Amino acid sequence: MQDILDHVGFPVTDYARSVAFYQAVLPALGIALLKEVKLSEDGKDGYAGFGRARPQFWIGTGEALKGRLHVAFAAANRDEVVAFYNAAIAAGATDNGPPGLRPHYHANYFGAFVLDPDGHNIEAVTHLPD
Repeated sequence: MQDILDHVGFPVTDYARSVAFYQAVLPALGIALLKEVKLSEDGKDGYAGFGRARPQFWIGTGEALKGRLHVAFAAANRDEVVAFYNAAIAAGATDNGPPGLRPHYHANYFGAFVLDPDGHNIEAVTHLPD
């Protein structure tokens, strides 16, 4: 089966703050900062690419988006979902739905939702039974 997306990216209002947030949160899912492109010597502007084998999730310097963006990261299991949520809350995220089953989506949908520093709805989810 082929992925439907190669990568996704969006602007953040405070590049350093957002890079630090995602570096604290995404390792719970086996995701790391794999590439960073600086656009200024002071390091305040740039693009950061996170992924497992290659960068697939990008954030970059920019203006605030209107509305709330939603990104769902695939977790290998329910423990990873819980670890993601705990890391996000510890890194300053706002709770937007604690780890748990969401049977209104389907019987094995286990997810957790947080709001990142820009207010975007970031989720970790697994569809596998416990």
